[in-house]
Amino acid sequence: MDWHLLGLTFMTVFISELGDKSQLAAIALSGQTKSLAGVFLGTTAALLLASLLGVLLGEGTAHLLPARLIKVIAAVGFAVLAVRLLFSSEAVAVEADEIRSL
Repeated sequence: MDWHLLGLTFMTVFISELGDKSQLAAIALSGQTKSLAGVFLGTTAALLLASLLGVLLGEGTAHLLPARLIKVIAAVGFAVLAVRLLFSSEAVAVEADEIRSL
């Protein structure tokens, strides 16, 4: 087993999941129930299944497409999302200014 890859993957996923919607959902669910173990096991199983699907999809994609093409597609996808977020935040700011001026 590649321990460096294991540690790198753990830290990357752990940091990216902090403050994520799934963590906020777990906080909300645990505040509404006495069964903390049920919430923990449910959220853990969901994250494991989502990760398994990602790994399987990534492995399948790696066999079909070259790694460079996958990286280009991911980069373009992130760039498109960034541009959309940039313009949507400006639209929200304009709407907020319009509301304040009323």
